[in-house]
Amino acid sequence: MPVPDFVRTLRERVGHDLLWLSGVTAIVLHQVDGVELLLLGRRADSGEWAAVSGILEPGEQPAVAAAREVFEETRVRVQVQALAAVISGEHPVRYPNGDVSQYLDLTFLCTPDLSADPDPFDSARVGDDESLEVRWFPIDALPAPLATSTQQRLARVRAFRADPAAGTLFVRP
Repeated sequence: MPVPDFVRTLRERVGHDLLWLSGVTAIVLHQVDGVELLLLGRRADSGEWAAVSGILEPGEQPAVAAAREVFEETRVRVQVQALAAVISGEHPVRYPNGDVSQYLDLTFLCTPDLSADPDPFDSARVGDDESLEVRWFPIDALPAPLATSTQQRLARVRAFRADPAAGTLFVRP
């Protein structure tokens, strides 16, 4: 998995201790012939199917990061439609190398940018070493194993879409 340079620099100073990082998740949906499809990648580290996610670079706008991550991981160009949810990970993530991180995740609803990429099905392919496979799935026939984080974020996007006037979802105090 590629580690951003700024995280590598921080790790040189703090070792494996907990890092609090900002991340993005892109729920990429596309409607074709009345069927809603979701873009997923099968993760190289766990074998689970998951939505595209990644870490914001310092100073990077979150929506830009979401679109960048989708293109880097799947080669699909997207339009970011809405910020659907802002949520803190409930538990730190411990990586195989011992690093510990916890994330503030901004979940975006995205659609393929058909003006830049008229055939997102043909374009969808593994773009980096984070995924073993990239595919579109009917939203009502998602593959297993599906990452718990993707299930949670997809539920938040569904709630957001059910009542967009309610605004971005977040945990209220």
